[in-house]
Amino acid sequence: MRQTNARERLLVQEARAKARAEASQVAGGVAETVALQRGRGAAFEKPKPGRGGRETPYRRQAGLDWLARKGRISEAQKAAGLRYGEAFRIAQPMLSIGSTLEVQPGMGGAGLALKALIDLAGRRQQAQAKLAMYRRRLGDQPDLVQACDLVCGRELTPREAGGGERDGIRVEAVLRVALDLLAAA
Repeated sequence: MRQTNARERLLVQEARAKARAEASQVAGGVAETVALQRGRGAAFEKPKPGRGGRETPYRRQAGLDWLARKGRISEAQKAAGLRYGEAFRIAQPMLSIGSTLEVQPGMGGAGLALKALIDLAGRRQQAQAKLAMYRRRLGDQPDLVQACDLVCGRELTPREAGGGERDGIRVEAVLRVALDLLAAA
C-alpha cells in the first residue's frame, strides 16, 4: 500500500515536472516569435496577469490601434480607417469555387447553404462598391490606396507595411493623408 502511494506520488511529480518543462519551452518559443515579429515591425500588447498571477497571452495590435494608442492619428481618422478596412476585408475573395464532385443539393461552395452563399456574395458586392468609392475619394492614387490596403485592410503596422523603419515612416505619413481625405468626406 505504501509503495503504491509513493509510486503514485512520484508519477504525479514526474507529470508536473514534464508539464512545467513543456510550459517553459512553449513560453520560450512564444517569446522568440514575439521578438522576431517585433523586429519586423509588429506591435504587441501584453495584458496584465489575470487572477492568481496567471500568465496572459500576447495580443497583436492592428496598425490603426497602434497609431491611435501612440496619438499619431485622431479618432475620426481611425474611424475612417476602420470603415475602409472592413470594406477591404469583406471585398476580398475568400471562397474557392468547389469542384463538381462536392456539390450537393441545397449546398453552395465550402459547405454553405445556398441562401447563405447568396447573402455572402451580396455583402461582398456591396463591400466592393464601398471600397471602390473609398478609393475614388483617394483619387485612385496608388500610394494612398496601398497604404490604406496594408494598414487598414491587412492590419499591419506602418513599419511592417514599409518593410523597415525609414519606409515605415513614409507609409505612416502617406496613410495620415489618406485617412484625412477619407475622414473629410
